[in-house]
Amino acid sequence: ISTGCQKWESMLPSHARTGLCLLTMLASSMTRAFQRALPRVSRSAGALSRVLPRAAEESSIPRCHRSSTARLMSTTAESRADLSEEQKTELEGKIKDKGDAIRRMKDEGISKEDLAPHITELLDLKAQLDPSAAAPKPAKKNKQQQKSKKKQQTDDVESDYITPRAENYSKWYNDIIRVCELAETSPVRGCMVIKPWGMSLWDQVRNDLDARIKDHGAENAYFPLLIPKSFLSKEAEHVDGFAKECAVVTHHRLTADPSGEGGLIADPEAELEDPLIIRPTSETMIWNMFKKWIVSHRDLPLKMNQWANVMRWEMRTRPFLRTSEFLWQEGHTAHATAEGAIKDSKDMLDQYADMCEKLLAIPVVKGAKSPSERFAGAEETYTIEALMQNGWALQSGTSHFLGQSFGKAFDVTFQDSDGSQQMVWGTSWGVSTRLLGALIMTHSDDAGLVLPPRVAPVQVVVVPIPAKKNDEEGKAELENALDKLVADLKGSGLKVKVDDRDYVRNGAKYFEWERKGVPLRVELGPRDVKGGVCVFKYRVGSEGKETISLDEVAAKATAGLDSVQEFLLDSAKERLAGNLNLMATYDEMKDALEKDEASEYDGPGLYLVPWKCDAANEEKIKDECKATIRCYPTDVNEAGMHEGKKCFYSGEDATHMALFGRAF
Repeated sequence: ISTGCQKWESMLPSHARTGLCLLTMLASSMTRAFQRALPRVSRSAGALSRVLPRAAEESSIPRCHRSSTARLMSTTAESRADLSEEQKTELEGKIKDKGDAIRRMKDEGISKEDLAPHITELLDLKAQLDPSAAAPKPAKKNKQQQKSKKKQQTDDVESDYITPRAENYSKWYNDIIRVCELAETSPVRGCMVIKPWGMSLWDQVRNDLDARIKDHGAENAYFPLLIPKSFLSKEAEHVDGFAKECAVVTHHRLTADPSGEGGLIADPEAELEDPLIIRPTSETMIWNMFKKWIVSHRDLPLKMNQWANVMRWEMRTRPFLRTSEFLWQEGHTAHATAEGAIKDSKDMLDQYADMCEKLLAIPVVKGAKSPSERFAGAEETYTIEALMQNGWALQSGTSHFLGQSFGKAFDVTFQDSDGSQQMVWGTSWGVSTRLLGALIMTHSDDAGLVLPPRVAPVQVVVVPIPAKKNDEEGKAELENALDKLVADLKGSGLKVKVDDRDYVRNGAKYFEWERKGVPLRVELGPRDVKGGVCVFKYRVGSEGKETISLDEVAAKATAGLDSVQEFLLDSAKERLAGNLNLMATYDEMKDALEKDEASEYDGPGLYLVPWKCDAANEEKIKDECKATIRCYPTDVNEAGMHEGKKCFYSGEDATHMALFGRAF
């Protein structure tokens, strides 16, 4: 305290220096008292409770200084009374400006140590305007207030804290989303607000996938959010699959409560004859339109895609993984033959798998769902399954062969080349913002988000280190070098951001961009410019900093980011291979999975086992150990790996190789 007092004393007004002097004397007296008292007692809590009152008593402010304290308080009160209205207005303006500045610094993640002098200045301004603002706060009056205060302090301390994965994987996931500003809860239960950084990630996925969808032959369109309830009733399996998740609109206007107690109520006179469903998916609406658009075989295949939001009412939600409302794309196609429809659904699944691997650096297992896990109304559902760091699977995209079910339900026929009327065959396929959850849980670490360069909204963040205030030549050289560096990087097709905020310390900038997962940080200062170099720091894949020639920045950055992309994909592939348990017995799987929870890090993983397709046994396993069939993997089943093997559960001849595991 004494050292700190000497440091700040010359910067303070006279009345504050008097208080600082008293604080120094109090600290010295307290120190001497403890030094005398501690050797005479034990270090137990009970002994310290006897020392503290004596130390406090021995450290009382000397009598000769009590009058100084009184004069200080009196002088401050008088100075407040002597302030003119103009001076008061000026002080109030300064207080507001300083408070706004502190809030901005907090938003930018400035450390408490750096904030301290600004807070001290704010308090001094408030004391000049109103001495009572500097007076000690009264003690809390009840325990409830103390608990509330303690909880608020805890929340503040943990506001930028990321729980380690090994401590609680589920909380780690939520912390990543919060501190990296990807999304947050909304006033509507089960729905989330996707913040700009999270939305920019979805934009990257959407841009990549939209090009693939168009190459696949589909065109973008948009269909209504509201679907007549009667439409859903036309396809029995479909309505059974979604009935419990539907949000229903029953009235078309509100009115004031006649009793005057309920505010607004649904107008009884505005009830809809056919209630409307907020779309859980759009098959029924789109097939209703297909009936109008398809007449001849020349109209086929017809492929439509829409980027939209859907609503599926959820009781237990997780950001990005399972929310009542989410964003997705849904493709819907109609074909003249079953073979054409099946090929379309498999081709689109291949596109999803390729996108996950090349853009997101997430390896997936492609396969078919078991009959009990199929999409409502589909004859076959194909899926891609990804493995998260805790050993759980995540369904990351699906493609459905619908057969003729929707064609029959909506009477969609076409005239073939022989002039006969035929029923069309259909598919649907889609991925959603769930992919962002997969991205987070596949690559991120305890320091924050980790982004593969190809999906990162910002691939390179450049942090210029300013020249000294009066070094005009250095400033000019830095600006010129910075402009050329950024131009070179952008010229190589990289997404670049320059963080030149002058109100944020460089350390805080490094911390922020590391947490947000930017793959590469480039530092450039006056000394670097003179040496013709800059400094590279990669988020993952390379330890320490690298000094790079300014002439080689673009080439080195491009090569380095490609290496990071490859590193993340290879790491994820190794994790998938290392967590794939082959030919385990049912008891071994049950023992490993029945106590496995989402919060556990580095769980037992997935189980590839011989299986006889049986919905009843599948349900029993789900009840016994919470495991589900993620898919029948395409490669091993096409290779006949199940042939000659017995089902690991029933002992009967196996019909498939099945991939079991816990899943989000």
